Amino acid sequence: MSVTSIDKDLNNLTITVVADFPAPVERVWQLWADPRLLEKWWGPPGYPATFEKHEFAPGGDITYYMTSPEGERYRGWWRVQSVEPPASFEFLDGFADPDGQPSAEMPVTTVRVEFAEHDGVTRMEMRSRYDTLEELEKVVGMGAVEGISLAVGQMDALLAG
Repeated sequence: MSVTSIDKDLNNLTITVVADFPAPVERVWQLWADPRLLEKWWGPPGYPATFEKHEFAPGGDITYYMTSPEGERYRGWWRVQSVEPPASFEFLDGFADPDGQPSAEMPVTTVRVEFAEHDGVTRMEMRSRYDTLEELEKVVGMGAVEGISLAVGQMDALLAG
């Protein structure tokens, strides 16, 4: 698995995932920029994602759902804040209700993803920033750290193929 570290920083209200991939930066970038590729790895194994909208540009909306093995759908949304190909992008990340509307009961996270060549591989750093410690702990308690680690681990097979 390409995930090299996961850091929960309670003082700065962040979770940072670092992964190294034996592929060019542009190829790793495409796994985010192309919704059909994103569907192949976003979400933990067994919960395939379907991206309904993918406006990968500042101000753009991205909506998706993950389907459980039992057929339940778990919806989410992103609001793209910035895109600087192939170096970085930032988005707001939130949960959605069954109709796809943002959930007021769940936290909204600011996520920044950066890509850079590092010792002959592409290093991807994904930092999620929360507004409060309670929000961070809620998401951690739901298994988000394990989920994102497993999801990012699925990028390896796509880059190898």
